[in-house]
Amino acid sequence: MIPALALVALLVLFAALPAMLEMLRRPAQPGHVPGQDTEGVAMADLPGQPTRYRLRGPADGPLAVCIHGLTTPMWVFDAIAEDLATDGYRVLTYDLPGRGGSPLATGAQDRAFFQRQLDALLRHVGRDRIDLLVGYSMGGAIATTYAADRPGRVGHLVLLASAGLFHDAGPFGRFAYATPILGPWAMRVLGGHMLRRALRDTARRDPRAAPRVRRQIDQTRARGFLPAVLSSQRHILAEHLRADHRTIAASGLPLLALWGEDDTTIPTSNIGRLAEVNRTAQQEVVTGASHDLPMSAPDRIGAEIRAFLAATSGDTTPTAPDDTAPGSPSGEEQGHWPPPLRRLPSA
Repeated sequence: MIPALALVALLVLFAALPAMLEMLRRPAQPGHVPGQDTEGVAMADLPGQPTRYRLRGPADGPLAVCIHGLTTPMWVFDAIAEDLATDGYRVLTYDLPGRGGSPLATGAQDRAFFQRQLDALLRHVGRDRIDLLVGYSMGGAIATTYAADRPGRVGHLVLLASAGLFHDAGPFGRFAYATPILGPWAMRVLGGHMLRRALRDTARRDPRAAPRVRRQIDQTRARGFLPAVLSSQRHILAEHLRADHRTIAASGLPLLALWGEDDTTIPTSNIGRLAEVNRTAQQEVVTGASHDLPMSAPDRIGAEIRAFLAATSGDTTPTAPDDTAPGSPSGEEQGHWPPPLRRLPSA
């Protein structure tokens, strides 16, 4: 009898452990993130999705929106956003639900979930069109679906180490999002530890990354963070966006994609995948950079965005040759499509 009761108690403890640990984590503080600059930061009480956001630059400037990735909040774009604001853009950055100062919101974190948040935030700031949409990692997947599903509302699209074609979540990540019952349990119990270990390894390899690693580690201890990560892995990051990229290509929307040469999470093999579905996409590799592009190479990214905007303003958007036109060269002979790939120094 006693062994049976002990087994039941262990099973109950096993099932309750994720919720117990979640309650012990730092409570969400909507609109406030310790140690972060708060100038221009505000809280939008959006329906079902309270959202912490920041505006920079002239109020009447063209709107640039920057969407962060799976685990690092909007501060990942601080340097790039300041650069764009200096160039005259009104720059909107914001925390996705369960990250930074935006509390966890109910619902599966799929494309519709993130699109609703962005639509509501745009209404909140009084804008209905995005002149420049920038997405990093998972934010690139969100930006891709937004541009594809809302034709005419985005003027230029920039993707930095973007998810949506192929990404490697690593053994633990794959187990967590692909395994029923045990996967979610492992993420909620062990996910923070696994992320912190990987971040500390990053700081050991590159001591210059230590300040931002400390901020990233602090994020892993916030209530709502791990459930948000798991939901995103199981929904928006489980989508394959080839069809969305075809839609973007057909629309003529100018697209710049930057990849980190040493990125093992979203590798440069995605260059070929994107070229297959969007032959007019401009793609470039930042040498010596890994997955942390916005943090490790913001100056390089800013310069490339400016060059991209200058080249694609007005009626200069490139179009792919018509393979079906009489006398058109074969695919092998069309060596200039996609445009030549350049390798960019990270600093």
